[in-house]
Amino acid sequence: MRHASFCFLLSLPAAALAQAPAAQPDTLRRQRLDEVVVTATRTERSLTEVPIPVTVVSQQQIQAMGALRLGDVLREQTGLTTVNDHGQGIQLQGLNPEYTLILVDGEPLIGRTAGTLELSRIAVGNIQRVEVVKGPASALWGSEALAGVVNIITQKPQPGVGGNLRLRYGSNRTADLGGTFSAKGEKLGLTAFVNRYSSAGYTLSGTPEASGPTVAPFVSYTAQSRLSYQLGERTCLSLSGRYLTEGQESNLAVAAETGGMALVNYQSRQQDYNLSPVLTHRFSDKLFGTARFYHSGYRTKEDYTYQATGQPYDQAYFHQYYTRPELQLDWQRRPGHVLTTGAGYILETVEATRYDARQRQRSGYLFGQYDWTPTPRLNVVLGARFDGHSQYQGQFSPKLSARYQLLPWLAVRGSAGRGYRAPDFRQLYLNFSNPVVGYSVFGTNQVRAKVAQLATQGQLAVDPGTGQPVVYEAVLGQAQGLTAESSRAYNLGLQIDPTPKLQLTVNGFRNDLQNLIETAAVALKKNGQSVYSYRNVTRAYTQGLEADARYQLLPGLTLSGGYQLLFAKDKAVVDRIAAGEVYRKDPQTQETQRVQPADYGGLYNRSRHSFNLKAFYENQPRGWSASVRGVYRGRYGFGDVNGNALLDADPEYVPGYWLVNLAAAKTFRRRLTLQAGVDNLLGYTNPQYISSLPGRLYYASLQVELGKLR
Repeated sequence: MRHASFCFLLSLPAAALAQAPAAQPDTLRRQRLDEVVVTATRTERSLTEVPIPVTVVSQQQIQAMGALRLGDVLREQTGLTTVNDHGQGIQLQGLNPEYTLILVDGEPLIGRTAGTLELSRIAVGNIQRVEVVKGPASALWGSEALAGVVNIITQKPQPGVGGNLRLRYGSNRTADLGGTFSAKGEKLGLTAFVNRYSSAGYTLSGTPEASGPTVAPFVSYTAQSRLSYQLGERTCLSLSGRYLTEGQESNLAVAAETGGMALVNYQSRQQDYNLSPVLTHRFSDKLFGTARFYHSGYRTKEDYTYQATGQPYDQAYFHQYYTRPELQLDWQRRPGHVLTTGAGYILETVEATRYDARQRQRSGYLFGQYDWTPTPRLNVVLGARFDGHSQYQGQFSPKLSARYQLLPWLAVRGSAGRGYRAPDFRQLYLNFSNPVVGYSVFGTNQVRAKVAQLATQGQLAVDPGTGQPVVYEAVLGQAQGLTAESSRAYNLGLQIDPTPKLQLTVNGFRNDLQNLIETAAVALKKNGQSVYSYRNVTRAYTQGLEADARYQLLPGLTLSGGYQLLFAKDKAVVDRIAAGEVYRKDPQTQETQRVQPADYGGLYNRSRHSFNLKAFYENQPRGWSASVRGVYRGRYGFGDVNGNALLDADPEYVPGYWLVNLAAAKTFRRRLTLQAGVDNLLGYTNPQYISSLPGRLYYASLQVELGKLR
């Protein structure tokens, strides 16, 4: 059938339009299909023609790296920094992990801890490519896309029947066993992926073993599948799903009620699943429709029991659910004019130990985008989205992007837009009191009632002058008016291709952030501890420059490198320093000094300089491949040591470091591939500040291609 393959392009709605006859060539498909991306505009576009910064990591690169999980892949990309903050997350353009939306086949992953989505939850064995959109993408994707979007595109069914099996074993008894299966006929297509990933964990030198391992032993299982069926020449139905379960166990030393220390057995379990039916229909050669339904759940359970008696010490659970129906229409009025519109509804619920009851949020949204190519040299994309929410004011997110081909080897592209991030369940509904230290943290929707309750119970300190409980009314009022964080962002860059062997990209960016949410004390307890909530106060900016270069030195040998220069600062601090209002104490002389603008290092956990160098070699006739990749992260601030709560002294920095990774592989008769490698060749560790680096890691893997059986 002419449209037999149409069903399997569900993530590329514009592809269906491109199949239709047209009087002129379709502007959406002028380049090689292997360069096509979909995340930047929600339609199929050539990577070289997208008007906003996009990084693509191909399946071939992922395999050459010997990567196991998503964090391994993202760590080596220019402008992306892996950070450890309640898990392993990704920092994009200097913005924390909570500001980057993580998608799998265009659908969001849920289950963040304090804003961080753990990247090790995502196996890479069935990934076709990873697309990273840099800069705010809320005009298309909504909340959490304030810094950008990472979209993991999984494999689609291929003609015939085939698959592969892969086994890898390495240091710390880390084992990864996985397999893929693909089958595709005239109407029916199926892909399946299963994976088992386990490790004995590790304890870094300098970390007391009595307090528990740095990373406890764990085992996780992932299963993912997609079934597609061609209902008719114009209509296709797809059903995809993903399931992850992970268990972890260790022993911890805790303070016993009778004094001294006691051993506690810790067991945790997390489950992550989603299900997504998608119906597509080509109404005409110019109009294409997509109806999606997405449901996802994330559940965790933690149990702590005394090892000696088996009695419970503590337990906690967290359940989150996300449901979203969505409709999208792509209309190609004529060549060079593509209109994309859509609408959807989101229902989120959460139940947890630290919430009084089951909490619910609802929102509806509308989005539109006009992709216009008035001349072969110029492309303009204008988009906007409105989100109406049940718990905070509506958000309008516009974006304008353009690309102009100045010369055959030189193009300029730029974009300006607004991004936002909604307050999360923790900031709205949290109800937590630390039983050991004695402080309390309440979400903004209930903080006033909780403060009144503490006052009635006599737990608040009393002002001796007035005889009233110590409540900071001004801050309390700010907490009750919480709204979404937002940014206005600008990107301007060059694409330079002076020869077929050399490609260069340069991009400057600026993100101005408003209404950033911070923790603030709203009352004082009798025990001297505070009652905290959240408020919109902080204003900040991140700005910098990114550059990437790729050069084919010899047939089969490609060299590449990337560099990021980053400045990230709190605007209020900059103003106070300029006014001469900020001081610090010299740790040796105890002399008080005024902080100068040059002393301020900016926001914590940001490196001013970072870069990568890579060499990939492939000899297909002989089946050899190898890679050498070096990633440098410059020094970054970890915390205040001189009492002024600012990053302004050398002892407040973590030193810069190199990670060097090697991998080599040999393929026999295109069926059997052996690979061996070393990650972190230099053996760098920093137990105090970087728990995710266990030192030098050796591994070997075996992959068997089952091939096309018919």
